Amino acid sequence: MKLFLVPTPIGNLDDITLRAIKVLKEVDAILAEDTRNTGNLLKHLGISKPLMAHHAHNEHAGVSGVLKMLESGKSLALVSDAGTPGISDPGYLLVKACLEKGFEIETLPGATAFVPALVNSGFPTDRFVFEGFLPHKKGRQTRFKQMAEEERTIVLYESPHRIIKTLEQIIEFIDPNRPLMLAREISKLHEQMHRGTAEELLAYFKLHPEKVKGEMVLVISGKSN
Repeated sequence: MKLFLVPTPIGNLDDITLRAIKVLKEVDAILAEDTRNTGNLLKHLGISKPLMAHHAHNEHAGVSGVLKMLESGKSLALVSDAGTPGISDPGYLLVKACLEKGFEIETLPGATAFVPALVNSGFPTDRFVFEGFLPHKKGRQTRFKQMAEEERTIVLYESPHRIIKTLEQIIEFIDPNRPLMLAREISKLHEQMHRGTAEELLAYFKLHPEKVKGEMVLVISGKSN
């Protein structure tokens, strides 16, 4: 009775590890953020396993059922749509509950979007802060004002629907000339890295709205002393 946290590819399916494939083959069932996406991945890998939905909308209610399965002696794998479970994806509540009940948890290393973006940025990597997704409304301006004073490199996730607003707020609350790097579609066919100041990136994406799409990681240089 063990819970495995299994990272899945963020784009290129070849990024899955041999160990992840082994675990997915051996567990009794797989908890998936989206059973359709995970089903496609399993089909690609030639794996057939029972799939159970475990996502942000049912995580609170679903934890007790997962604990009962573990208590019955089953081994389970938790996967998100892409990347490592628990990193801006469901997983935290289940991990906390399993630890409280004394169940063993094994977390596999693997794909996550913010690490390649951070390393590719050229900004200092010895100290950084990961902000994940910013609040949509309440507390959003406060977070930007806090980031304005942050000396460490800042990494955050953003959706195509809010990237223009985010760049505008970086200009307003942080610094229009703060160096940035925006990574799009990491490990996918149309992967691109956009570098420049907040003003330069804002002007670029307004001029090229067709580029405002795909998964995005924004890396912000820390405040200079």
